[in-house]
Amino acid sequence: MQPGMTPTVRAEVTSATHDDTETTLIDAVFVELQQRIGEKRFGVWFDGKVRLSITDDRLTVAVGSPFLLNWMQKQFHDELTGAAQALLGPSAQATFTVDASLAVSRSGPLGVSPTVAGQSTIVSRSASSNVLTGMKDASQTAGNLHATLIVPTQSVVAGSTSQVFPGRSRKFAELSDFVSGPQTELALTAARQLASGMQVPFNPLYICGPVGSGKTHLLEGICRQLKRSQPAFNVVLITAEAFANYFTQALRDHSLPSFRQRFRGVDALIVDNVEFFESKRVFQEEFLHTFADLADHGRPIVLSGTRHPRLLTKLSDELVSRFQSGLVCRLDVPDLPTRLKIVEIKAARLSGDFAPEALQYIAQRFQGSVRELEGALNCLQTYHSMTRKRVTQSAAREVLSDLERDCIRLIRLADVERVICNLFGVRPKDLQSESRARTISQPRMLAMFLARKHTPSAYAEIGQHFGGRNHSTVMSAERKVQQWLEQNETIKVASQTWSIGEILQTLEQQLLAG
Repeated sequence: MQPGMTPTVRAEVTSATHDDTETTLIDAVFVELQQRIGEKRFGVWFDGKVRLSITDDRLTVAVGSPFLLNWMQKQFHDELTGAAQALLGPSAQATFTVDASLAVSRSGPLGVSPTVAGQSTIVSRSASSNVLTGMKDASQTAGNLHATLIVPTQSVVAGSTSQVFPGRSRKFAELSDFVSGPQTELALTAARQLASGMQVPFNPLYICGPVGSGKTHLLEGICRQLKRSQPAFNVVLITAEAFANYFTQALRDHSLPSFRQRFRGVDALIVDNVEFFESKRVFQEEFLHTFADLADHGRPIVLSGTRHPRLLTKLSDELVSRFQSGLVCRLDVPDLPTRLKIVEIKAARLSGDFAPEALQYIAQRFQGSVRELEGALNCLQTYHSMTRKRVTQSAAREVLSDLERDCIRLIRLADVERVICNLFGVRPKDLQSESRARTISQPRMLAMFLARKHTPSAYAEIGQHFGGRNHSTVMSAERKVQQWLEQNETIKVASQTWSIGEILQTLEQQLLAG
């Protein structure tokens, strides 16, 4: 238990081995719902007429027909969502689905009343009554029940009475499924240490890396494993955008105290994509206070972003400094051996018949991200399903040729100019000016170096773009930056000092990401 944490009695609801806990949560939902809508309405629409299930932060309400689904969505969506959030946390959502096993008769309201004979998993009015009598402090107990919080997705709706759409829920990734390499070993080790529940010397853990490098996988794995190792922990996994949305809603509803109590009362906070807070001062201030409160009480915080905290130039200095105060781990695009291992593992989970040479071809040709590897494998698996033939290297080359061409990104001089201006806070006309000030000349030389490396433009064309300079100026800039790299020189970005290698790596990632 981390210092400053108050022991609470919470229950894990996502594991199949915790059926009793899920039943307790469902009972508590019925209690909360009955208090919100009143006993009469509860008896008419919910008493023995619906089936509830809970997965992570999703409350799924199964009804007997599409008509009931539409009616319940219109009449009770807000109340069900409120009940779910009261028990499962601020990002909980209620979704609806049609379950054909809930047969209908004509005796109920508006001519539809689900028959519940033989449905032992339906929690009825009597069950909720037992909870009311046996749990007089139901609301307090419900507040201690735990479910992981994730970003809500769209509700599921049914198209006809003959269709059954099961509730869809996001499945968290496992740390054990993360394929590590030299570029990711440090981050994976730190994630495992934190997820074990052991005392760690760092807080927060900040994971940065390009899109598709595995940041969200690690965050979900930490969340899932932390819940296993510390069942009493209230673990919140949320995106920065969702945090901002809930804060905005709290402002609109005049419910800031409740918002702050929910987020500052957690035992572990995991926030994905923190660069969303850039240039949003109000959200930054609120998140800073939440961060400080949790950190001061020794509660673990895990963050992710595409850039190192020092490169989040539009965040407040205090947030940046706090992000750096723990452990910053970088995820890079996997090297060839790691990509090949990833492809082999993912291919083994598909139904296709892949030749080793085909997998080698994928690993060699698709280097941008793990998602590109997955997309290539999916294409080949579909090809196998269509032809029932073994996927050979020649077949892979033919099938993936169009996809491979789509992955080629043509970088223009304007793209180089854009990433340089965004990072260094200069304007295009500054790069084209005659200024020799270091804050202008250094970004200009880096722009020329990147333009020569990543665009097909000649020296003269590059010089013309950056202020009508001649080709010798561009050649000189190229040599100068190469010298900086060899000597491991540093350069200032805003108030921070970075090595030239780190700056170029960040700029190149932004260029390739578009």
